Amino acid sequence: MAENPIDLIRLEGEGNSVVLRIAGREERKGPAEADVLVGEFLVDTPFVRGALKTWILPEDLRQWQQALDSLDAGRNIAWREGQRAPWLFIDLAEDDDRCQVTIKDHAMSLTTVTVTVPLVDAWFDDAYRRLDLVWETWPTAV
Repeated sequence: MAENPIDLIRLEGEGNSVVLRIAGREERKGPAEADVLVGEFLVDTPFVRGALKTWILPEDLRQWQQALDSLDAGRNIAWREGQRAPWLFIDLAEDDDRCQVTIKDHAMSLTTVTVTVPLVDAWFDDAYRRLDLVWETWPTAV
């Protein structure tokens, strides 16, 4: 595991935050199984606070890249929808620089949380940099 966790996703502002923190890599036992990254969704608002463990596959990182591209183009995204892992939705507000971030845990806690946070243009450069940092830190996750 890396010495310090890396926040793959960090959406925050106005007292609310949604973070996907990657703590390290977990090796799989089977020869045909790819290693996975171990992470945790962290939600913090004045009303709701929680954490949800998750595992990130190499394909999830490639799909996050595609989701970032779509979001940067002004489209709402659904990341990992239909998978056994927690789902992440980001819906852009049409009239301001905010978005609604929804995490849906349909498998374990059966809980869905939606948080409104600012989403300014500068966030995208940081989001791409965070993704690159994850790839650089755990290259075998490719």
